[in-house]
Amino acid sequence: MEAHPFATAPVDSPALESLPVEPLLTSEFDADPGGVYARLRRTYGPVAPVGLMGVPVWLVLDYREVLEVLRNESVWRRDVRYWRARAQGRLPPDWPLLAGYEVRQTMFMDDEEHLAARHTHHTALRPFQDGHTPQGWELRATVARYADELIAMLAAESGTAGFADLGAQYTRPLLLMVTTKLFGCPVELGDELVMDLWRMLDGGPDAGPATGRALAAMTRLAAHRRARPGDDLTSYMLLADPELSDEQLGRELFMNAVYLNDITGNMVLNTLLEVLRGNATVRRSLSAGQLGETVNRAALVNPPVANMCFRFAARDVALGKFWIRAGDIVSPSAAAAHGDLMAIGASHLVGSAVSTRAHLGWGAGPHQCPSAARELGGMIVSTAVGRIFDHLTKAELTLPVDQLPWRSGPVVRGLRLLPVRYELSGRGSGVGRGSAGGGVGEMLSGETVVSGGDGQVKSLLGALRRLMFGGR
Repeated sequence: MEAHPFATAPVDSPALESLPVEPLLTSEFDADPGGVYARLRRTYGPVAPVGLMGVPVWLVLDYREVLEVLRNESVWRRDVRYWRARAQGRLPPDWPLLAGYEVRQTMFMDDEEHLAARHTHHTALRPFQDGHTPQGWELRATVARYADELIAMLAAESGTAGFADLGAQYTRPLLLMVTTKLFGCPVELGDELVMDLWRMLDGGPDAGPATGRALAAMTRLAAHRRARPGDDLTSYMLLADPELSDEQLGRELFMNAVYLNDITGNMVLNTLLEVLRGNATVRRSLSAGQLGETVNRAALVNPPVANMCFRFAARDVALGKFWIRAGDIVSPSAAAAHGDLMAIGASHLVGSAVSTRAHLGWGAGPHQCPSAARELGGMIVSTAVGRIFDHLTKAELTLPVDQLPWRSGPVVRGLRLLPVRYELSGRGSGVGRGSAGGGVGEMLSGETVVSGGDGQVKSLLGALRRLMFGGR
């Protein structure tokens, strides 16, 4: 008799559904996620069964096992249709995290379908990746100009010395403005976008409607750019794959908006925080002008995505001390893996420039961010961090580190705000004035803007403040 090519879980091995699981998202987790990861590791080893909003999930904690899940696509699938509990109708009907996973786009595809979609993204992003192309040069100049304009707006509002929230008054409007430019979208499409992405990722009660609103906005943008192509990512994606429908292109833009606004924004804020809280290795890299290394070191300490996208086991497989059944859901934790890596590496590994590139901020394996997207994201983060410290002569946190408010949800651990007392250099108040181009609100491809410059910045800042403090 021919042997089965794969082992199956022993009959006496516990199934996920049979295990008592403790909820992951608790007040303890909000206050100290690292402590929770460490306790789970002591109790269960590299893989722990946890409850995520009422659904049992395998949480992968150790760096080696996380890499195994991220790299082995033949076993660990991204397509939600592999999820046994979903296929059997055993999920709560309003489980808030499901809304995002039901959006069929590149992140949740496998094999040839995934490779084809990934190729489209890489082809469309390539002109913006290279700083020597007109598109790449313009985007880099635009990111720096937008940063300078936001700093100038801060000086105009509060003076060259005062108090600011580097989340609501700098990072989030900057990323929204970059999205507007890169995607070629009207500014009015973006006012509610950031908060809807938060609602989806944080798994709030309105995650489903928020996902629908964001998708609708991106689908309208796809139709707009099909009718009026420009020198932007949306138009280039249509050139790379003319067969894309407006709906599918809208789904891909939605995914990019998540990464560009929320994930990249978290990386900016986390880097700023590590500098301001006095992380010695991060500060040394910044002082040496090594902005890429500054970002790497901050991402290792505090990755922008704490718990990465779910994977689903294609077959029974041993992982850690457990057997994972075919169709089980697995959540690889970048934050827990980084804690494991730093504990293993100690001083001689984690202190080196090479080891910091082992962070999982951009993912790993077949589904890691495409190289063009990684370079583009790295440029945006480095520019955002570099420009703020170019203009600040002094900055200090106005809250103790342990009192900073976090969005501590099932996916990201991102700062709600980053309050600082600052002093700008004398040239700060004039930054960005008289710069070439149409200002923050300029449209691509010669489209007319009614308002620009400071007025548009004020509009965006006002919208972001309403979103920040008007509820989740």
